Amino acid sequence: MTNQSRGVSRRGVLGGAAAVGVAAPAFIGKAIAQGQVTWRVQAHWPKASVSFNDSLVKLATILEEETEGAFKMELFGAGEFAKGPEIFAITQRGIVQMGTGSASYYENEGTCAGFAYGIPGTLRNALEQMHYIKNMEVEALFASELAEKGIIYKAEKAYPTELVVSKKVNSVDDFRGLKLRSSGTMLDYLTAAGASASYIAGSELYQALSSGVVDGAHWGAAQGAQSMSLWEVCKHHYRPPLGFTDDAWIFNADAVEALPDDIRTVFEAAVETRYFLRSAEYMHLEAKSLSEGVANEGITVEEFPDDVLALFTEASGKIIEKEAAKSEKAAKCADNLTSLMKDLGYS
Repeated sequence: MTNQSRGVSRRGVLGGAAAVGVAAPAFIGKAIAQGQVTWRVQAHWPKASVSFNDSLVKLATILEEETEGAFKMELFGAGEFAKGPEIFAITQRGIVQMGTGSASYYENEGTCAGFAYGIPGTLRNALEQMHYIKNMEVEALFASELAEKGIIYKAEKAYPTELVVSKKVNSVDDFRGLKLRSSGTMLDYLTAAGASASYIAGSELYQALSSGVVDGAHWGAAQGAQSMSLWEVCKHHYRPPLGFTDDAWIFNADAVEALPDDIRTVFEAAVETRYFLRSAEYMHLEAKSLSEGVANEGITVEEFPDDVLALFTEASGKIIEKEAAKSEKAAKCADNLTSLMKDLGYS
């Protein structure tokens, strides 16, 4: 019987809270004796993206070092095997053992995807998002849905989503005239607020912006815009964040099940701890990148007009209601979010 039919591996969904430390080097000898493990990893990030290097390459380096070379990863940039939402299928089928992406790409796979991605216009900093995802069951609820399909899901980092635009937005009418690249609940959010939003893969984004197919986009926030060269064509960087979201790792459950115990211990610990370390690091680098953009690339940091922000607030409530109606698990995610917002004084 495969993990896909069982839904979860023999030690739970990637070890859960038990993965709190990395094995000592002396523990690795058993895995080396069993031979090396090599995984193929398809990223949704282009190799130019900051997260390809600081998230994926960093994790691969940690795993190779901590296992004394027994666990290696062959890394593929966006589109080399598949791109965006397509990565789920090739990971599920075992063409690659691991993928990167966003819960927004998996909306057809689980009813909690919207909450795992992050509901725009709700939480206001990365710490709140991390608490909601990890401590308020959202990751676990969504992971339980994907486990039934042979996929193990883990959040990769929490980060802000900010819009970069080639045109200044002075009014609601200006905003409603924008064509924007988006995904997931953020796409619904921008559409509900009146913009024309559509999904474009990361590998095609710069061309779409430079040719005028779209007027603006979000790819994370400052670091994403900088590393993807979006500021070359979009000089207006808008705040406050549209929301806080999570990137994600997905793993073929059978591939995880097949890992030798000592390698798997290191793997689970690294994935879990990197979420917190990477999220904190990301916010530091966000401030640095935005300062560099202002100083070196001529961008301006703008604030949305009050009437546009009012549209965002209205849109956010509608998205929570829509997502909550998808299932009992989704309703639980919604209840946890509204409870947290009330405790924080946001509603």
